[in-house]
Amino acid sequence: MKAITSNERGFGLTELVVVVALLGILTIFAVPNLVAYYQSSSLTAGAEQLAAVMNRARHLAISRNTSVCVERSGTTVRLRTVSCAGTIWTGVGTDSAGTIQIANSLQVGGAASATFTNTGASTTAADITFSLTDPKTSRARNVVVSSTGRVILQ
Repeated sequence: MKAITSNERGFGLTELVVVVALLGILTIFAVPNLVAYYQSSSLTAGAEQLAAVMNRARHLAISRNTSVCVERSGTTVRLRTVSCAGTIWTGVGTDSAGTIQIANSLQVGGAASATFTNTGASTTAADITFSLTDPKTSRARNVVVSSTGRVILQ
C-alpha cells in the first residue's frame, strides 16, 4: 500500500472549474464569428458555382460552335443550345430536366438570361449581371458576364 502524502501531484477541483469556465467564455465569443463566416462562405460558394456554370456555357458554345443560353429560374439555372428557346442541355451537374441547382438554396436574380456565341463572347454589348441572394441573411453577391464573355465575381 502506498502512503498518502500531502505533496501528491494532480489537478484540484478549482483548477478544473477555472479551465472549463475559460473554455466556455472563449466559445461564447467565437460562435458569432463562426456563424458569420459560414454564412459568408456559403454565399461565396454559390457565386463561384454560378460563375462555373457560366464558364461551362461559354466553353460549350465554343466547343460546339453554336450559341448557348444560360437562363435562371429561382434557385436553378439551365443551359440551352442554339438560343434561349433551343434544346435543353443535359450533362454533368444537371438533373434529367437539365436544371442545375445552386448550392445552399440561394436565390438567383438579376438578368433573365445570358447568351454566349460560338466565339465565347456575349450577345449583348452591355454587361449582364446576375445576383445571388441568401434568403436567410439577405446578403448578396453578383456574377457579371461582360460583353467579351468574361465572367466576373463581385
